[in-house]
Amino acid sequence: MMNLNYEEDVKINPDALDVEWLKQAELMKKYAIHAADTKKEMDEVKERLDITKARIEMNIRTEPEKYGLSKITEGAIQSTILLQDEYQNLAHEYRCSYSSAKYENDVAIAVVRAIDQKKTALENLVKLLAASYFASPQSPRDLSQEWLLERDRKEKNARVKIQRKGRIVSEDNH
Repeated sequence: MMNLNYEEDVKINPDALDVEWLKQAELMKKYAIHAADTKKEMDEVKERLDITKARIEMNIRTEPEKYGLSKITEGAIQSTILLQDEYQNLAHEYRCSYSSAKYENDVAIAVVRAIDQKKTALENLVKLLAASYFASPQSPRDLSQEWLLERDRKEKNARVKIQRKGRIVSEDNH
């Protein structure tokens, strides 16, 4: 399994844009492969359930009396499949495995999108740098410090709840 750190991999170090650009393609590749692997895992779990269902269905059609069926109808066959312990056990495993794999796949896809957004952000930061945005006759801005202040501001704002009637209430004032 690849070493993945979603939170760290989507961050940009504004003081090392060249290094960020060097990592960008590799990050995109790593997470695209991870998304494909999680999709494959989901497909494999589903396929195992489908194969088991097909095998049980064939057994029912071959020996309906063994399953308590006197008349073979599609509805009776499908109901009988659902009642088989083997199918129920695998269906339970499928729900658990598929749910976990689907969540991991959804996160991987979101990170691929975030890495793509990181690329756009890097492009724009390089354009700003090329336009001497960060240069000034006074002391240069400390972008990393400003970024930390912005993150602190967002964290403080996240603690404020907006209620339906438009009143703003801090979580600390409950």
